[in-house]
Order: sequence, then structure tokens, then C-alpha cells
Amino acid sequence: ETALVKYTEDHGSSLGLSGWVKNTRQGTVIGQVQGPRDKVSDMKHWLKSVGSPSSRIDRAVFSNEREISKLEIRGFTTRY
Repeated sequence: ETALVKYTEDHGSSLGLSGWVKNTRQGTVIGQVQGPRDKVSDMKHWLKSVGSPSSRIDRAVFSNEREISKLEIRGFTTRY
């Protein structure tokens, strides 16, 4: 959903996180988030329960979670 992608980019940036977000052909949204554990937790909560004003969140799946020693991505962007 286009609105969710924009809101996700804005929210990730406001939390000071790095990452990306993208719409899929299946009508879902995928992405990657990097940053301090507490901020990533805040973002996960937002993705699971808030989202954009027009989004309907059926479920949120988080996978491949791991600790990293330094950020691998700069800034928070939308991919197309």
C-alpha cells in the first residue's frame, strides 16, 4: 500500500533508524530496519499496530533478526 510505505519511511526516519521499505506485487510491504534495539522495537510495534491512517494491518512478520556491529544502510528510503 503506497501510503503505508511513505508513512513507514517517515516514521523510520523520525526514530533515527536506517533501512528501506517497498511495496510488493502481492499488495504487501517488505523492508529492512537497522538501529538501536529500543528504536527497532518501537518501529516493530508501530508496524504491527499503527501503520498509516488508511492501512489495514492483518499481520506483521519479522525475520532474519540479528545483532550487527555497525549500520549497513544509511538513512531510511523507499525502494521501487
